[in-house]
Amino acid sequence: MRATRIVQKILSNYEGETPGVKANLCRMLMQGKLGGTGKMIILPVDQGFEHGPARTFAANPAAYDPHYHYQLALDAGLNAYAAPLGMIEAGADTYAGQIPTILKVNSANSLLSDTAGKNQAITACVDDALRLGCAAIGFTIYPGSDAQLEMYEEISVMREEAARKGIATVIWSYPRGEAVTKDGETGIDVAAYAAQIAALLGAHVIKIKLSTDHLMLPEAKKVYEAEGIDIATQAARVRHCMQASFNGRRIVVFSGGAKKGEDSVYDDARAIRDGGGNGSIIGRNSFQRPREDALAMLGKLVEIYRGKA
Repeated sequence: MRATRIVQKILSNYEGETPGVKANLCRMLMQGKLGGTGKMIILPVDQGFEHGPARTFAANPAAYDPHYHYQLALDAGLNAYAAPLGMIEAGADTYAGQIPTILKVNSANSLLSDTAGKNQAITACVDDALRLGCAAIGFTIYPGSDAQLEMYEEISVMREEAARKGIATVIWSYPRGEAVTKDGETGIDVAAYAAQIAALLGAHVIKIKLSTDHLMLPEAKKVYEAEGIDIATQAARVRHCMQASFNGRRIVVFSGGAKKGEDSVYDDARAIRDGGGNGSIIGRNSFQRPREDALAMLGKLVEIYRGKA
């Protein structure tokens, strides 16, 4: 498999990285129906940890089986599959080498009290990723949480170890916690800040949420207004988040969020495409649908990212 010029150009932006990290980024970028285009669709299935099994899988009971997700990602022609340790282990042998995997190495859950604060426990290690043949580790940070500095220190150490062992790092950068309002969690100034923090922490792939035109931070708001930064449309906000990700020198994928109508999913993908984003990381909006419906929707998303829909 020879990397396309588009993929070679993306890899050239990672100037300080080892051949092993670049090889694993290349694996993901060259996989599936979007292979070679510079666009990506990733299937994440960490919601069982975050929200519980019934909330996550009852809408489509076949999805209780970890093999279901490996097969869905393969049959849909996706670039990678991301999940916590147990999910990856449950299919690692059957699907070895067939699709790049991302081991989610920290997790939270809905059984924490309201006073616990926004944080995640480390639930896997880099050697687990190496043992299971994963292309990358995935780690969530919560900019705005009182625990954020500890999370930054944790991923800094794990990222260094992963890079030394040839494994890439994906950072889920989700603003939430004591310093962020509910509207601020998806405000464009905070979203762009979250992307910048992930890039500065050394993320090879950045995962953020799509944003609104809300501006939470007073000092940032002054700059947005004085400089006339365009945040009027979703595509413009995606473009601005790409600017914050080293002016597009880092791969950025946008999360799909809770299950919603297909048209909304397609509109989001068009905005990501038109704003220069690299793609979608879409979980509940795919695996909570019946398999054939999910395959049809993911197929349409591939066409959108190819510029054909």
